[in-house]
Amino acid sequence: MEDYPRNQAEFEARFGSEEACREYVFRMRWPGGFVCPRCQGRRGWLTKRHLVMCPACGYQCSLTAGTIFEGSRKALRTWFRALWAVTTPKTGASAMTLKRVLGLGSYQTAWTWLHKLRRAMVRPGRERLRGEVEVDETFIGAPEPGRHGRRIIDKTLVVVAAETDDRGIGRIRMRRVPDASAQSLDLFVRDAIEPGSTLLTDDWPGYAGIDGYKRRPRPIARSGKTASQLLPRVHRVVSLLKRWLMGTHQGAVSHEHLDFYLDEFTFRFNRRTSASRGKLFYRLVENAVLVPPTPYHTMVKSLRGRKKADHKL
Repeated sequence: MEDYPRNQAEFEARFGSEEACREYVFRMRWPGGFVCPRCQGRRGWLTKRHLVMCPACGYQCSLTAGTIFEGSRKALRTWFRALWAVTTPKTGASAMTLKRVLGLGSYQTAWTWLHKLRRAMVRPGRERLRGEVEVDETFIGAPEPGRHGRRIIDKTLVVVAAETDDRGIGRIRMRRVPDASAQSLDLFVRDAIEPGSTLLTDDWPGYAGIDGYKRRPRPIARSGKTASQLLPRVHRVVSLLKRWLMGTHQGAVSHEHLDFYLDEFTFRFNRRTSASRGKLFYRLVENAVLVPPTPYHTMVKSLRGRKKADHKL
């Protein structure tokens, strides 16, 4: 049974102590009961040193080892407040907002925490999209005068897929790709969409050779309609994505880290109809105990020699 606070008052009452947060992490990490990694024993409890003790073999393991919380010097209560602050607003939170809300000592700490949480927004082994799926690409970045179409080179190309749900939008997937070649599009489609599904695309030849899928191209030039009219769901998602990047993050998103912002937007969009925002908190904690830790230096390794923070697109 899913167990999560429904509102701010419940959250504060539920997670007012470090012990309550540890117990919640314990249950989320071992929902079927503790299993000792050494002897496979089925019993275990938290010690005063915050380790999980197996009485069968005496093995002790860290409660947070192998999770995004590993190695953190901050209390789990602070992490839980971060999780709540990120998941409960519909638009999320920027690093500056998180720094202010949690009273963190530096912008770098808030930025790092947000990126750790974004990595936990992709559930390992998540199901692919299925049925009829619109697929198209868009460019994220500042305007480039004199350049048009898929040959713009200084922006970031993002491919977007959106399930059809009657006249509405089902689940989505999106990813940064190096180009609109058949190879790049093929890799995305196979990772994001279940084989046998129907791809609704424009007439770009990059989609023509993807085996294992039905394809219904919608040529724009001969239709007399715009791309947003022929593929309305994808273009609606793209419009919301760009508005979110500019509104919540003021466009201050680096090309190198864009994938993780796309993951956050996808996480939020696919749960937009949840009756309680607390369920997003639950899902993120659930993922956070499954996703391995990512140290700060690995997050910024692609930015060495440059300012180690987000740069405007």
